[in-house]
Amino acid sequence: MTRCLTEDSAPHAPTDEGRSRFATLTFERDVAAPPNALWEAWTAPAARAVWAAPSPSVSVEFLEADTRVGGREVSLCKVAGEPDIRCDCGWLELQPTARSVNYEVISFDGVTRSAALVTAEISGAEEGSRLVVTVQLSSLVEGMEAGYRQGFGAGLDNLVGVAERTMVLQRFIQAPRSVVWGAWMNPETLPQWWGPDGFSCRTQRINLRAGGEWLFDMIAPDGTIFPNHHLYVEVRPEERIGYTLLWGEDGPKHADAWASFEDRDGATKVTLGMVFSTAAEFQQAKEFGAVELGLQTLGKLARFVASS
Repeated sequence: MTRCLTEDSAPHAPTDEGRSRFATLTFERDVAAPPNALWEAWTAPAARAVWAAPSPSVSVEFLEADTRVGGREVSLCKVAGEPDIRCDCGWLELQPTARSVNYEVISFDGVTRSAALVTAEISGAEEGSRLVVTVQLSSLVEGMEAGYRQGFGAGLDNLVGVAERTMVLQRFIQAPRSVVWGAWMNPETLPQWWGPDGFSCRTQRINLRAGGEWLFDMIAPDGTIFPNHHLYVEVRPEERIGYTLLWGEDGPKHADAWASFEDRDGATKVTLGMVFSTAAEFQQAKEFGAVELGLQTLGKLARFVASS
């Protein structure tokens, strides 16, 4: 994970006591969310960006994020008046909803300060999950153990809140990933299938690229209009999309969302995830039937691809 120091836990310069310092840290959290929601919150770049900063005084900028075995994540932790802290993370093992292993190297001022092996284990059921994170730390400066305890602890507290307002929808579509991606990321076809059964889309502007947008109205069968504004922050062809959901043009933020596409023996596993802005919005969406309506949307995508 991206590990940020809190503003009062920056490491100190090396001393004569020896340059190698080792520690094994264990963090445990109980989460009122199913394992698949916790897994997506833990691994999906769009979700990680929401919870990674340990406090409001710290911001996190992701320079690179590739969540797959052999993939790399690079981020900068920024605190006013302090040098940026760089975190290089590499994914070594990913067992969806169960276990991840990654290494991370922390540096600032161009000097490596620590290296760590991070193992996360998830267990539980639909009603709740348990997360156990073990950090095997080797630091080259004083204070890194305290920094890890504070930064990881605060970040995991944020993660719990994010996971508990994360909605995950999945569907296997019997078509190659390139075909499914093409139906989603084509401005002509996306409005044709997007939305639950009986809904239609009326587009005002659409530009499906990083930095682009889709401004549209979703129209219910009874004629009710739901203004939508999607702002695209990440597009990795045939892999994933990250975007922000707003209520209407430049309206209030509704959720941070992503869609990922995985090749499964000629079929495609589509995962649609959303971190709602507040727990209240998450609960309201569930009561409104967002899970069922979202699965209907993925069903329309499957039928559209099958008929194309």
